[in-house]
Amino acid sequence: MSLFATKPLGDLQREAETPTLRRALGPWSLISLGIGAIIGAGLFSLTGIAAAEYAGPAVVLSFVFAAIGCAFAGLCYSEFATMIPVAGSAYTYAYATMGEFLAWTIGWSLVLEYAIGAATVSISWSSYMVSLLHDWGLDLPYQLIASPWQPVMLPSGVLVHGMVNLPAVFIVVLISILLMTGIRESARATAVMVIIKVSVVVIFILAGWAFMRPENHVPFIPPNTGRFGEFGWSGILRAAGIIFFAYIGFDAVSTAAQEARNPQRNMPIGIIGSLAICTVLYVLFAYVMTGLEHYTRFRGNAAPVALAIAATPYEWLKGSIKLATIAGLTSVILVMLLGQSRVFFSMARDGLLPKVFCDIHPRWRTPWKSNLILMVFVSLFSAFAPISLVGQMTSIGTLLAFVIVCAGVLVMRRTNPNAPRPFRTPLVPLVPALGILTCLAMMFGLGWPNWARLIGWLAIGYAIYFGYSRHHSLLRARS
Repeated sequence: MSLFATKPLGDLQREAETPTLRRALGPWSLISLGIGAIIGAGLFSLTGIAAAEYAGPAVVLSFVFAAIGCAFAGLCYSEFATMIPVAGSAYTYAYATMGEFLAWTIGWSLVLEYAIGAATVSISWSSYMVSLLHDWGLDLPYQLIASPWQPVMLPSGVLVHGMVNLPAVFIVVLISILLMTGIRESARATAVMVIIKVSVVVIFILAGWAFMRPENHVPFIPPNTGRFGEFGWSGILRAAGIIFFAYIGFDAVSTAAQEARNPQRNMPIGIIGSLAICTVLYVLFAYVMTGLEHYTRFRGNAAPVALAIAATPYEWLKGSIKLATIAGLTSVILVMLLGQSRVFFSMARDGLLPKVFCDIHPRWRTPWKSNLILMVFVSLFSAFAPISLVGQMTSIGTLLAFVIVCAGVLVMRRTNPNAPRPFRTPLVPLVPALGILTCLAMMFGLGWPNWARLIGWLAIGYAIYFGYSRHHSLLRARS
């Protein structure tokens, strides 16, 4: 069988009609899942870094540029999600358009976004929770709040190494159990966390608007230093690639297509709606933040939002931001683990992974064994891995998935021009082509070290594919 043999569209549509996972998600639940995945620590930390080191106040334009790239990809995701409303997201779409090898490439890349991303976020969650507990007068033993390879700064200013990051393990286990018990319960928990963090972001924007100083926005685009990526228009592009991490997650909505009540109508609402809401919040947040404090003061500051809040009389906002960050990180971990289990569910159903990943619980109607295995794997990573090891790998793996999904729309329009499309990507081939170019530009902006890590990660994945998956492929067995 050719490495590029595709899975028939009819087979995928029949899978969509097979009652396996519970269809319980409406449009607002899907929007909530999208916002839950998108708004996390990236908004509160990356905004200051991108402004101080790359774009200055023009980080607002970086958010817009990153959002445009996401919008192009989101329109392409929406077409596929309505055509093929099954779990699996970009993996499934690539299988239908470009063949098994590229489908595996995307499925393996999504591990960077979902499983590794969840582990990375859980380590951030741990540090914020430890800080919040310290504010409340409760200090955990330093041996239990960081891995042996991840130094942690104690309140006294002493830098120490721990033994295991138990808070990170705790949140991964807790969310995994929630995901195993049902999609409806998971969606409700996400909705509560989304309300908390969106409320705090809106309060920050409204409270800070009156205290902005116009001189902080001058010059809006600082002149380039002579090096690519350091201010000027190249700095805006570089910052867009960095803060793209803050947009990661909207595509996770498509992994829940098989659990949406009316996927042909609700999937585009969930994908585009969550992306639009978050873009507006991000742009306003960045504008207010750089208006409250000059961008140069954010350089090297571990808490840039707290510095901006200090320019207002509302000191109580600092604690609220910390609470919103914890809520945001919790919802991100939930949606990442949800997305990963659904991608593995689809890959196992195609024979590319062991069958255990697609076993459905008879009562909960969830791939609970997949959630259980992921709980163990991600927990081990959360407990012992240093956060710096894979933090930036997440963005480049996701951008690669976006490129292939956009290209997949072009291929599907040519190979299956008459297939039913409840949602059609507008202005094809312009929109998919712009999506490919925008995402590639942001990938190049991330620099060579991240490309090297991506190549190494894909090499591991290809070893698994040729050693196991290709020999167990159901598509190959039928050919």
